[in-house]
Amino acid sequence: MAVAILVIMALGVALILSGKVPTAFALVLLSVGIALVAGAPLVGEEGSVLQTVLQDGSTRLASTMIAILIGSWLGSLMRDTAIASTLVRKTVEFAGDRPVVVALGVLVVSALVGTVTGSAPAALLAGVIGIPAMVAVGVPKVTAAGTILVGIGVGVPFELPVWQFFSSALDLSIAEVRSYMVFLFPFALVGALGFVLVEVRRRGTVHAWSLTSSTGRGSAPSRRERLGDAPWYSLLTPLVPIVLALGLTVPIIPSLLAGVLYAALTTTRPRDLATRLLRTLYDGFTVAAPPITLFVAIGMLLAAVNLPAAVDALTPVVEAVAPTNPWLYVLVFSLLVPLCLFRGPLNIFGLGAGVAGALTAVGTFSPLAVLGLMASYNQVLGVSDPTSTQTVWASQYAGTKPQQVMVRTLPYMWVVAVGGIATSAVLYL
Repeated sequence: MAVAILVIMALGVALILSGKVPTAFALVLLSVGIALVAGAPLVGEEGSVLQTVLQDGSTRLASTMIAILIGSWLGSLMRDTAIASTLVRKTVEFAGDRPVVVALGVLVVSALVGTVTGSAPAALLAGVIGIPAMVAVGVPKVTAAGTILVGIGVGVPFELPVWQFFSSALDLSIAEVRSYMVFLFPFALVGALGFVLVEVRRRGTVHAWSLTSSTGRGSAPSRRERLGDAPWYSLLTPLVPIVLALGLTVPIIPSLLAGVLYAALTTTRPRDLATRLLRTLYDGFTVAAPPITLFVAIGMLLAAVNLPAAVDALTPVVEAVAPTNPWLYVLVFSLLVPLCLFRGPLNIFGLGAGVAGALTAVGTFSPLAVLGLMASYNQVLGVSDPTSTQTVWASQYAGTKPQQVMVRTLPYMWVVAVGGIATSAVLYL
């Protein structure tokens, strides 16, 4: 049975890598296949394909889906109220024409945006103004795109929907997830700073196209010019959920809702408040739909690999190959970092969720050790994966290729992942 489950997983990887079947659809097929091979009945109240895998599994990550929706709502509100664009523009104006300082400023803003929402929306919020501004002062295109991405990576350890995802997927408390993310953050920060300081200086300045032409000045007024700058106190919006969740241990969803209310109340007249909130909420649904669909499928996959028969079948295989020695744990899983790229088997938002679920269910590693692995891989995935939406958007907007951004950022992100994995070994093995 174990061999059959592994074969099905391999077929799932092939389907995802082929690009012919959407990842979410492939994960649903994979979930049903694993359940059937594990001997789960098609119907029944407990342990069946229809009830346990498809019905219960689809809602397993419901709290994560709500957190993603509210995070997308907050990101849409920051765009609609010009909070994001004001943050970037003020930072660039303060930095002047110094390439390293401009890049570091955009890095900070990208990190703040990354705590609110991930993927392409975060790249767009920080990059629409940030990338042209960097290129205008001579930062090379690949470095400009990479700066946006590594900046978002700095914010990911404090991205509240990510906390909720790992909490639900690995049956951990928010406090346990938060405690590890605090340890991971310094590695993400040092890796990002290293990228900016080394790459901007090493590559020199290249004046390719101007900020004037990219931001629309001299033609039709930009959205920012029509709206005006957001009030200075509204620029604290990204910090509101972080302070509540990290400093005051407020639950994830109320923290995000507080950020939404703060952004709306500090930028919008009372008579326009309801209209703006509804409009941005609808926009948030559009942004959140793809990841929510993916999390429905991931929940089904987690339910399938946690079926008792699947756990019993996989236990001897995992125990035979899993490196339990701390040194081997760090060495082996550090060498496997590239498997989280190109929708590979360690992509936590794909088959990697099933791998994480299997490792946790079998019990070879504690859920916290699995969290350390997958959160570390997520740092690489979110920055360097040339198939991820944020990498594709940032690269294309900067006028370069995702593969070039991957080559430039991967060495730094690999070091971040190794630091996270080593920390996990020290803390949890």
